[in-house]
Amino acid sequence: MNQPARGLHGQAVEIIGERIISGAYPEGASLYPEQIEQELGVSKTVVREALRVLAAKGLIESRQKRGTYVRPRADWSLLDSDLLRWQGRGVPEEGFLENLDEVRSIVEPAGARLAAQRRDAHDLAALDAALDAMAAAGADADAMVEADLLFHRALLAAAHNELLTRMEVVIEAGLRVRDHLVHGADNPADAVPIHRAVLDAVRAQDPEAAEQAVQTLLAQATADLHKLIKQTDPGETG
Repeated sequence: MNQPARGLHGQAVEIIGERIISGAYPEGASLYPEQIEQELGVSKTVVREALRVLAAKGLIESRQKRGTYVRPRADWSLLDSDLLRWQGRGVPEEGFLENLDEVRSIVEPAGARLAAQRRDAHDLAALDAALDAMAAAGADADAMVEADLLFHRALLAAAHNELLTRMEVVIEAGLRVRDHLVHGADNPADAVPIHRAVLDAVRAQDPEAAEQAVQTLLAQATADLHKLIKQTDPGETG
């Protein structure tokens, strides 16, 4: 694996976890630590610790006589940040994207409504900074992704609800998938105006307008993503 010793454990978790999520190691499949050690070129300790982490995420289980095997998807900790990230690698399956869209459509409009009622000067400054970063990103897709993430994190934070803020792990997963696909494409739409509409409503302390602005933003984001997926799907005939 040619990684520093301190990174071997994390790399093993990534490789095995992605294989489980992708179906390369399907549900019910047995995992053989010795085989993984040889394939990855790591020690027993590294593999043992990696499997322990994956077990804590609900992906695998070890039992006497049966050994280590992949648990059913229903047992997985699907809101775990690593699982969300692994599912979003490459062009993820449509069902995953639809699930993320539905969660965002439930969480973010409500968060924007609360943000308009509760935002303070610090929240507005964070939203302004994120919007400025978005405008400065230009054609830099990576910079645009990070700026977009900053904006949506700041929006949830402005709701001043600790549990709602924790939903950023799901929002971030959906945003990263969507943004890397859309902003990495040719001539993406200017994202600044539609985000500015959200900020303007929050600044004006108008909950209804803030909620509607986010709903409009999400509808456009979903439409852009689905259009791009259709354009890049070789099975589509137009």
